[in-house]
Amino acid sequence: MRHTKAFRAALIAAAVMFCCAGAQAAGNTTKRLMPLVSVRTVDRREGTRFAAEPVKGNVSAEIATWTEGYEIPPEPYYVDCIVSYTGTDGKVTVNKNPAQVKVRGNWTTSYEKKPLRIKFTEKQSLGGLNEGQAFKNWILLAEYKDLSMLRNKTAFELGRKILGESLYCSDCELVEVEINGQYWGVYLLAERQEAARGRVNVPEPQKEETGPDVGYLLEFDAYYRLEDSLHRFTIDYNNYAPLIPFDGTGKAKPFTPLCTNPGHEKDVVGFTIKSNIRSEKQRDTIRDFVANAYVIMYSAAYDGKALEMTADYSDTVPSSRTPREAVEAVVDVQSLADMYILSEITCDPDIYYSSFYMSADLSGDGDKKLRFEAPWDFDSAMGNRYVIENARGFHAANVVDDVNHEYKAINPWLTVLMRQEWFTEMIARKWTDLYDRGVFGEAVEQIRSDSRKYKAAFTRNYQRWSNMRDKSPLDYELNREAFACKSEAESAEQFAHWLERRIDFLNGVWHK
Repeated sequence: MRHTKAFRAALIAAAVMFCCAGAQAAGNTTKRLMPLVSVRTVDRREGTRFAAEPVKGNVSAEIATWTEGYEIPPEPYYVDCIVSYTGTDGKVTVNKNPAQVKVRGNWTTSYEKKPLRIKFTEKQSLGGLNEGQAFKNWILLAEYKDLSMLRNKTAFELGRKILGESLYCSDCELVEVEINGQYWGVYLLAERQEAARGRVNVPEPQKEETGPDVGYLLEFDAYYRLEDSLHRFTIDYNNYAPLIPFDGTGKAKPFTPLCTNPGHEKDVVGFTIKSNIRSEKQRDTIRDFVANAYVIMYSAAYDGKALEMTADYSDTVPSSRTPREAVEAVVDVQSLADMYILSEITCDPDIYYSSFYMSADLSGDGDKKLRFEAPWDFDSAMGNRYVIENARGFHAANVVDDVNHEYKAINPWLTVLMRQEWFTEMIARKWTDLYDRGVFGEAVEQIRSDSRKYKAAFTRNYQRWSNMRDKSPLDYELNREAFACKSEAESAEQFAHWLERRIDFLNGVWHK
């Protein structure tokens, strides 16, 4: 049914009034343990179906291959809504600009409690995140497979301190969520990975701008095939030249930047262009830039040669610079060292596969460097899955198992410069500074503090959702220690203890 503008406006007005009433009832100007995000759909007949039923199409198709009688659920879809935010002081803010909300994510969409994306029609601040800056897009992470519900929060908070002010990492806060008056549990309110002033600060192409001199946000992403051809590409990593993994022994055998599963094609992990590009010229330019930045890195690290890109980024030629200077001319190496530290301390099992972001500003005023930032997706990391369970050993630039333990893989970007002493010294200097300032110790204490502070909210969440009582949907996601936990408090302590041991191990390697 198509509604007139007047009818739709009336519906929105009614939703605003209902949202205010509901939020006031929830907050009632008294202090809350956590902020409350309330989502009220414009069409009240929708209920909670949009948040409870959809599963990403590629995920449901895979589930159907091993589940007899499985009925394919709907794909995630947007519904019109009004969003309110009740602070811990009980003050209610109703964002009167209409919004849309839908389930977001990949495998996480298969769980009963699903992550959500909120998209406002106009830019809005939300909860004071990112210093109150206004954006259209916000994320609610469900934290379903992290029974402590604190891993993403800890990683984001560490990331913001490690990367500093010049690089982007999502701000976040724990909130409780209700949908059309129904309690929906504890979520982590976070930002969306996007090119925007105040987030990943590279200039988005303007409307009808098709030239290559713009900004680009990229994801190293095995799901790249799901994107249209304009927003994806692959590179050959200097003709798949072998890398030396960093495993702490100095005796690691060379390893291809590809996975070792013969069932996969060579380009198993490609790139998704997250920026809103509009032309094949833009896609081809960033593809060439990324490919040749890697060639320059590899040539400097393995061949001792200095190369530089041609003016159009399509090729490399010998350079008069030193090999290190050649790398620093096209790569923000401090950002790579920072991302190595965060990746090594968190031991994200998807490090070879997805959620690894980089950017490049190729505009007229841009620095024309590949920059590593916007860390994301840590709910399987930090002692939750079967990865570095004893908190010792090397992960980020090492050969790792895929998440199903079927083949081996590596992250070539984190590995390629690890043979260079000047680069590992950069890591050691930054680690030492962070450790001596107490950044890592504070992260451990914050886990325990959050667990105590929000105990009542976590209890409500696990009364609403069954994943603490019945871990069968997560049996392949959790290692033995994580699976054995029977409460959020136990899960948080298991997490904190793992992180303490991880910090101690890495400090013995990198502290100078």
